Amino acid sequence: MNKHFLLTAALLSAGGLVASQAALAYQAGDIFVRGGIAQTDVKSNNGNLTADNLRLDVSDERGLYYGVGYLFTDNLGIELSGQEKVEHSLNLEALGDIGSVDRMPINLLVNYYPMGGMDSRVQPYVGAGLNYTRFSGEDTPLPIDVRRSYGAIGQLGVDLAVAQGLMLNGFVSYADVSADVRLDGDKIGEAKIDPMTIGGGITYRF
Repeated sequence: MNKHFLLTAALLSAGGLVASQAALAYQAGDIFVRGGIAQTDVKSNNGNLTADNLRLDVSDERGLYYGVGYLFTDNLGIELSGQEKVEHSLNLEALGDIGSVDRMPINLLVNYYPMGGMDSRVQPYVGAGLNYTRFSGEDTPLPIDVRRSYGAIGQLGVDLAVAQGLMLNGFVSYADVSADVRLDGDKIGEAKIDPMTIGGGITYRF
């Protein structure tokens, strides 16, 4: 009797362990939400403005990021992500500080999870898709208007499971962001932002 009891208990324990490990894996039908802090570094030379080709510099900034996604299969899913509106300082060669502009990116990506479906606490992913960046709140002494931008984006990331459904998240992304700059409605140049973003936070999967 005792032997049977011990054998049954061992089988139940092993089954529970396997189920617990399986719950750590990404699987088809999973939905997740992400959030954290992201640092955005823009390219060093952000383009030239005016007929004199004055160099434009845009500051690096940080802010909150978010994301929500769904897995169609164990390895393939879609993600809608973005960042809160952040304010970037603008500096124009020879004129110095000319004010600021707000930037808000939204990304639609297809992600590939090479270890999806596998019992692993570490779940890396790679994604590619479309970036939309909206510029607003131009605070400058000049009637400058920075137009919206559409471009490609790629990302690499990893989720580290710390509990069932809860993961630590880290990622790096690069987007092609170039926006027309207009003065009184006339184009005077192009701002080439091309941001590289590094973020860290949490992912909740359910």
